[in-house]
Amino acid sequence: MGYPQRLLTEDEVVVHDFHPHWKMLAPAVLAAALAGGAIYGVWNVPPVARSADQISTLVIALVAGAYVASVALRWWFTQYVLTSERLIVRQGVLSRSGLEIPLEQINNVSFSQTIGERLLRFGDLVIESAGSTGQSQIDNIPDPQAFQSEIYRTRDVSLSDRWGGGTALSVVEHLERLEGLRDRGTLTQEEFDAKKRELLDGG
Repeated sequence: MGYPQRLLTEDEVVVHDFHPHWKMLAPAVLAAALAGGAIYGVWNVPPVARSADQISTLVIALVAGAYVASVALRWWFTQYVLTSERLIVRQGVLSRSGLEIPLEQINNVSFSQTIGERLLRFGDLVIESAGSTGQSQIDNIPDPQAFQSEIYRTRDVSLSDRWGGGTALSVVEHLERLEGLRDRGTLTQEEFDAKKRELLDGG
């Protein structure tokens, strides 16, 4: 389920669109396996003993089925979307909630992984941003270190493309952004010096 194009701005493009790591589905897979084992066990005993357990087995199967469906739907309807302008999180099946962070407001992105999470290649991201959003945590990210780098790279390209486009940042904030672009290699020292002079001259 891709992110709807109608929700993007005119020049906005989707860079990365994905669901949480499959680890989120693990409890549902375990529940389905246990329920399947219980059903198989009951329906393969002699008919005399089977009838007494049919109702309880059916209840177990229905509860397990409902749980599996709810986990699968929750995973499917959880979307992480990185566009050329913002980071978007969408959650919920019937009632929906969302988080949107403009790339230009992202100050820092950090990730965390336990040993087990490193082996399974997933983890959590903490995003610090300006404005009312503050600090946001996003869980169950596949390969969080790569996604962290992708956010920085997309933000740097976006800031570089928009330079001089009328973003409402102070001189100090602009200089800090430029230094970040230079330090990550997006701008050369010569380009940094030229844009710094342009900024200080009121360009």
